Amino acid sequence: MLTYKAPIADIKFLFEDVFGYYKHYEQFPEFEEASPDLVDAILQECAKFSENELLPMNQSGDKEGCKFDNGNVTTPKGFKEAYQQYVDGGWTGMAHPEEFGGQNLPYSLNSVMAEWFSSANHSWAMYPGLSQGCIETLKAHGTPAQQKMFLHNLVGGSWTGTMCLTEPHCGSDLGMLKCKAEPNADGSYNITGTKIFISAGEHDMSENIVHIVIARLPDAPSGTKGISLFVVPKFHAGANGEKLERNQVTCGSIEHKMGIKGSATCVINFDGAKGYLVGTENRGLNCMFTFMNTARIGTGLEGLSASEAAFQGALAYAKDRLQFRAMTGVKNPDGPADPIINHPDVRRMLLTQKAFAEGNRALAIYAMQLVDITHESQDEDAKQLAEAKLALLTPILKAFLTETAQETTSYGMQVFGGHGFIAEWGMEQLARDTRICTMYEGTTGIQAIDLLARKVAGSNGKLLTVFTNDVKDYCKSIRDKSQFNAWSNSIDKHIDEWHQITQDIMQRAAKNPAELGAASVDYLMYSGYIVIGYFWLKMAVVAQQKLDEGTSDPEFYKAKLHTAKFYFDRLLTRTRSLVSAMESGADNLMDMEEEQFNIV
Repeated sequence: MLTYKAPIADIKFLFEDVFGYYKHYEQFPEFEEASPDLVDAILQECAKFSENELLPMNQSGDKEGCKFDNGNVTTPKGFKEAYQQYVDGGWTGMAHPEEFGGQNLPYSLNSVMAEWFSSANHSWAMYPGLSQGCIETLKAHGTPAQQKMFLHNLVGGSWTGTMCLTEPHCGSDLGMLKCKAEPNADGSYNITGTKIFISAGEHDMSENIVHIVIARLPDAPSGTKGISLFVVPKFHAGANGEKLERNQVTCGSIEHKMGIKGSATCVINFDGAKGYLVGTENRGLNCMFTFMNTARIGTGLEGLSASEAAFQGALAYAKDRLQFRAMTGVKNPDGPADPIINHPDVRRMLLTQKAFAEGNRALAIYAMQLVDITHESQDEDAKQLAEAKLALLTPILKAFLTETAQETTSYGMQVFGGHGFIAEWGMEQLARDTRICTMYEGTTGIQAIDLLARKVAGSNGKLLTVFTNDVKDYCKSIRDKSQFNAWSNSIDKHIDEWHQITQDIMQRAAKNPAELGAASVDYLMYSGYIVIGYFWLKMAVVAQQKLDEGTSDPEFYKAKLHTAKFYFDRLLTRTRSLVSAMESGADNLMDMEEEQFNIV
């Protein structure tokens, strides 16, 4: 059975020592309640809920799956009850304004909860997770009347939300959508069309489901310029949020999937369903990015949660499993063999898992701090700076954390050997559940194009410079710490190379646009390794400071230093092959004629 303990110590290390979260919270009057004592209490309760309520349903939920019957979806045993416990505990509205029934606590604190819930039970966590993007979209773009109709129930958790983008013929290319919106005399719209792959689109956990839907008006321009955004509830809503009669929204079927079987992935049919325009006509994609960016960060957290769960499961097994004698001498003289954690290759896999889980968490926590600033800061310059950094980092966070999760969950199975392939240990489920993370909310390829073409090239490198200036300043600030010079010099040189590679790709792309697509995924992964290297450098410096000051837990900080060394020696060096791939150009991909892709 899969084991999991919420990594409270690591969160506190990042919150208190690395990123100074409590001073960060003090900047914002809205967060005056987020004291160290309250944060600690929230972390403790979140850990209990994750470990005691969600984890025990993880494997049973996977085995049982969701059931579909005549348009109705039943979630696995215990899911509905756990959700009600989640609502009763006030978790749904933790990071939302008091005016909508929330607790006005930081978004960054809420992200910790999201990681732990997903580590314990990925499928269950998707139901409340989808609601967050719906809430953020209506907070940012909904009219006061729409907010009054929907937000109190969404924030309170009695209603849940979804995002409806994909159609049978139309995935990431949203300009091809066919879903129609016909205006009514009362200012509402009739929405007609079919959406597929709708996570939490139908279920038995909430009283109502509020869909955020993209559709096209009758006179809309073609392509993405003609997309409008609508809020369409399963049950009609009164002016004050009353649940009324059923809307023309139905679930046609649910998908039978590789993983996350406890999460209902639905076909949703809108048959003249009544909806309301969010934002302005034909500007829906701009509004939709509020939901999409929230969802992309959330998906990155799912990758992180899988890496942590895989590491914990593999570590426990590696300490217990006896196989062969250690190459460096007998470690278990009273037993027939030594624990496999003593074998170099097992150490390689465990350290890779640990380095990615903890390094990726640092990036996630940093990004959440930026989200806090974008939401709450009254300093327009600080807000714009945070938005710029977040724009660059969001595709990296989504793609790098989920791609590395494929490696870490694979190693989770590998450490177990044949047992990793057997369901009872939980490793194969973790790998199956996590596989989707590189695909939904925009594939790795989509994130890579977003990063290189839209964010970096589209800003003429300005977004890249905004972030890398911080990195170079930090490297300069620790020059007196000689033991870290090799690592800081490596990061500094990588930053210079990052800029040079960017210029080279942009120059080639000016002659051949395919160069952007050819380099994009390697560019994103290269960027991810540098970003995580930067955070490992920061964590290592702080760990050494804590050791120098004296600490009651020296092994925790020594482990940070050892893991940082492993990252710089074995993982950051992967950038060399990525550079070679980017420099090879587009010709080796595009010169082969389509007709030559034949099966003979």
